[in-house]
Amino acid sequence: MQAVQREIAQALKVQPPFADAAALDQEVARRVAFIKGCLANARLKTLVLGISGGVDSLTAALLAQRAINELRAETGDAAYRFIAVRLPYQVQHDEHDAQACLEVINADEVHTVDIAPAVRALAAETEALQGGSPTLVDFVVGNIKARTRMVAQYTIAGARAGLVIGTDHAAEAVMGFFTKFGDGACDLAPLSGLVKHQVRAIARSFGAPESLVEKVPTADLEDLAPGKPDEASHGVTYQQIDAFLQGEPVEQEAFDIIVATYRKTQHKRELPFAP
Repeated sequence: MQAVQREIAQALKVQPPFADAAALDQEVARRVAFIKGCLANARLKTLVLGISGGVDSLTAALLAQRAINELRAETGDAAYRFIAVRLPYQVQHDEHDAQACLEVINADEVHTVDIAPAVRALAAETEALQGGSPTLVDFVVGNIKARTRMVAQYTIAGARAGLVIGTDHAAEAVMGFFTKFGDGACDLAPLSGLVKHQVRAIARSFGAPESLVEKVPTADLEDLAPGKPDEASHGVTYQQIDAFLQGEPVEQEAFDIIVATYRKTQHKRELPFAP
C-alpha cells in the first residue's frame, strides 16, 4: 500500500506536512514568489481568480493579493492588479460566505458575472440534452457551469491582459475532482501539491475566520443536489485523502476508493491524447 501511496504522491508533487509555523511561512513565501514569477515570465501585471466562497479560492486569492501587493511595493508600479470575480448561477445559496471571503481578501477589484443566462442558453440549444434523464442533464449542466465560469474569467483576463489562477490542489487532483477544461483550466495553479489541511492552514495564517477555513467543501454544481459536500461525491473524507497522500496508514476501503478514482480520472490530469 505504501509503495502505491508514494508513487501517487510523487506524481502529484505532494508537499510534506508543515513541521512548524516557520515552515508554513516559508511555503507561503515560496508560492507567492511563484505567482510573481509567473507574471514576470508572461510580462503581464494582472491576475484573475473566481471566488466561490470556499477555502480553496480564498487561499489562492490571499496568496495572489499578497503577490500583487509585493510587486507594487517592489516596483512602484500601480498597474499591478488582482481581480476577484464572483460567478454566481443566479443567486448562490452561500453568497454570504462568498462576500465574507471578499472582505478577507480585500482585492484590488471585484467583478461579478451571472453565468445563468449563458448556461441556460447553451443547454437549451444542445439537442443531445433533450430527453435525457434529469440526473444526467443536471450533471452535464453542472459541467457547463464550471466551463462557463472559466470562459468568463478568461474573458476578463483577455480584456485586462492578465493570467487566470486555478485552485486545484493535491487532494482534489488525486480524486479528479474538477471539470476538465472548466475549473481544471488555468494559467497557474499556486495550490498544487498541497493537501486540504495545508490549504486550510495557509488561509488560517492569513487571519481568515474559522467559519471560512473549516467550511464544508462543495462544488455546488448540481441543481438536484444543491450544496452537496465534496466528501459525499468522493466516498471518502478529506482527512483520509490527506493521510493517503502524506503516506499515513488508511483503511483498506478508503485506499481502494482513492486508488481506483485516481486511475479512472488519469485522463483529466494529462494533455489531450495525441498519436
